[in-house]
Amino acid sequence: MEGDAGSTVPRRQLGRYLRQLREQRGITVKSAAEHLECSIQKVWRIEKGAVPVRGPDVKVLCQFYEASGEMAEALAGLARETKARGWWQSYGDVVPEWFELYVGLEASAARIRKFEPALIPGLLQARAYMEAVIAAEQPTMTPSDREDRIALKLERQGLLARHFPPPPRLEVIVFEGVLWAAPDIPGAMAQQLWHLLKANELPHASVRVLPFAAGPHRASAAGAFTILEFPPGDSAKGEPPTVYSESLTGALYLDKPKELERYEEAWSDLAERALDQQQSGELIRRVVKELNERE
Repeated sequence: MEGDAGSTVPRRQLGRYLRQLREQRGITVKSAAEHLECSIQKVWRIEKGAVPVRGPDVKVLCQFYEASGEMAEALAGLARETKARGWWQSYGDVVPEWFELYVGLEASAARIRKFEPALIPGLLQARAYMEAVIAAEQPTMTPSDREDRIALKLERQGLLARHFPPPPRLEVIVFEGVLWAAPDIPGAMAQQLWHLLKANELPHASVRVLPFAAGPHRASAAGAFTILEFPPGDSAKGEPPTVYSESLTGALYLDKPKELERYEEAWSDLAERALDQQQSGELIRRVVKELNERE
């Protein structure tokens, strides 16, 4: 990759959005290059995320592609981040909250690995559990906004059932305590756990449990994280994997080799300590039985 040695996540995301806008308008790369007064190679490299992009160039392309003013401003803000040496996305700051960057990464991934010590991951949440999680995280959210957030999560879940491109390989490890942290809605957790069992039947998904007995591990201080891997691109190297981790005020995207190495080590440790799929299924069924007996 040319440019700085920092994260390529903003560049790759910006390139995807610009390519989508161009293709939606039926505009060729050659026409875009002529309008931008540059080479075809430059437009191609911008769309592949191979180089940083100037904000004014993004605005020129957005105008040519007839993008909305809101979208143009969001992409221009993202362009400013393509020159950063590392990237911390603070929602509502440079890039607006509605601009769901992680969703784009998730949809284009070929393999998704998730560790979750506190919640069922969004891709595997049943609706009642999903509603309870959103209400707990943002209690002042309006009913309309809550429904929008639910709709987004349900739409994201569709990638597990898609036919083309093939669905990503999803590997999830959840801490055992997650199975017992039931929302205050009768039957919601049992429904959620059956939902996990059904997901474990998919040929491209696995749900494993890290038991209480596993003890401290390499991800103990890391909290929840996701490792995304992407299909091979036109180049031999392809897109590097990306680690995604949320906090209360933003999200961290990591793709430097040393960062990836640390998270790969953490994942390997978790995978070694976690129950296998069959054992995890047996534990989940035991929890369902006990929850049903309590209610």
